[in-house]
Amino acid sequence: MQVVEESSMGSNEESVSPVKMETVYEKVSLLVTGNAVVVFTISGCCMCHVVKQLFFGLGVGPTIVELDHDACGRDIHRLLFQQLTIPAVFVGGKFLGGVERVMACHINGTLVPLLKEAGALWL
Repeated sequence: MQVVEESSMGSNEESVSPVKMETVYEKVSLLVTGNAVVVFTISGCCMCHVVKQLFFGLGVGPTIVELDHDACGRDIHRLLFQQLTIPAVFVGGKFLGGVERVMACHINGTLVPLLKEAGALWL
C-alpha cells in the first residue's frame, strides 16, 4: 500500500486558477496511470474504510490518496468530485466507481479479474 500524503490541505481560497487545475489534473493523471489501483479517500469516511479493507483482504496494495492530508487535496477534490463520489476508485488507469460499484463488482465476481488485468493481483 502506498499512501500519498503531503503536509496540509492547502489554502482556504475558493477560486482556483486554470493553470493550477492543469497541474492538479496532471498529478491525478500520473497517479491513476502509474498505479494499478488508486483510491481517493477522506480519512474517517466509513465507506472509504470499507473499500480499503476489501482491497487489503484481497491482497491488493492500493495507492491511497487521503484528500484531507494531501497538500493538493482540496483542488483534487474539486477536480474529481464534481461528478464522482467518495471514495473514487481507479483500476488499471480507468475509473471504476465508488463503494457501490466496487462492492457490486466484488459480489458479481468481476472485481478480481479486473484487478488481475490491471496487474494488482497475480493469483
